[in-house]
Amino acid sequence: MKTLMNFAVKFAAPLAGVLLFSACASGPKPPDWQLEAKGSMERSVAAYMEGNTRVETAELARARSQLSRTGRADLLATAELLHCATRVASLVFEPCAGFEKLRQDATAAQQAYADYLRGQVQPQSMALLPEPQRAAAGGNAGAVQGIADPLSQLVAAGVLFQKGQASPTVIAQAMDTASAQGWRRPLLAWLNVQAQRAEQGGDSEEAARLRRRIALTQGQAANAAQEKR
Repeated sequence: MKTLMNFAVKFAAPLAGVLLFSACASGPKPPDWQLEAKGSMERSVAAYMEGNTRVETAELARARSQLSRTGRADLLATAELLHCATRVASLVFEPCAGFEKLRQDATAAQQAYADYLRGQVQPQSMALLPEPQRAAAGGNAGAVQGIADPLSQLVAAGVLFQKGQASPTVIAQAMDTASAQGWRRPLLAWLNVQAQRAEQGGDSEEAARLRRRIALTQGQAANAAQEKR
């Protein structure tokens, strides 16, 4: 899974170096904690986006444990920001509590990204954000389309939505991106936004279509849960 690699490379050089090193086939074998932390964060992100909270929680705990062994707040802060970014991508807006405990020892770029996730990044800090996110942070809804990484794109859309600046095009694109990735949790969140907008606009036919799609997605989730019992 490339999500963690892309996310880290774009805004957190310390962890990016760890991940790039651990992904390299040549050279000395990386320490076990690097491989285990990377794998756990990847599984945690995948589980959350798929709607599996139990696995997400367990894998996040493993990643935190491995990263804390280094005594480096910057590495752990990156994991916490990735954890919180999945929430914003799924329109769950809540304090990034894990990061806030580390804020005073995090890098300036990490602090700016945490503020970005809350829709509160200051103008003087925007230059510290990954380049594709800067325009979106400034309220440019059109910039979302130019973000290639799916998670980063959904995060940008979530930030705009949080600020009341998400255009119909942004909402539709976020829905399509979540669907293309097979990410059930954010897909349901964005489908519900679309359905509510259709209902508010008096388009009952479109609203009904979206509600059927929501039921289909939820039904698949229920079937998957039943199969695990």
